[in-house]
Amino acid sequence: MTEPDHVTITAELTELRHSLDVGFTRMDGRLALLVQRGEQTEKGLDELESRVTALERGRWPLQGVAVLTGFCAVAVTLWQAIGH
Repeated sequence: MTEPDHVTITAELTELRHSLDVGFTRMDGRLALLVQRGEQTEKGLDELESRVTALERGRWPLQGVAVLTGFCAVAVTLWQAIGH
């Protein structure tokens, strides 16, 4: 192997190493961004889940609404039957 070939190979290897370093740095940045977005999404889902849970606790069950409506209908019917 001659000296110019050795210098050319060394230069190409240096360039290749630099390209790999740049590529790995870009991938690290993209992975960090994906991790950050994943954490934000997880936080948003947790907040949404707590809001849904609070809404579910505050709602009336359908059977309870039906019973209350039935009692009101009976009360109005009796009130009208009495003559008011």
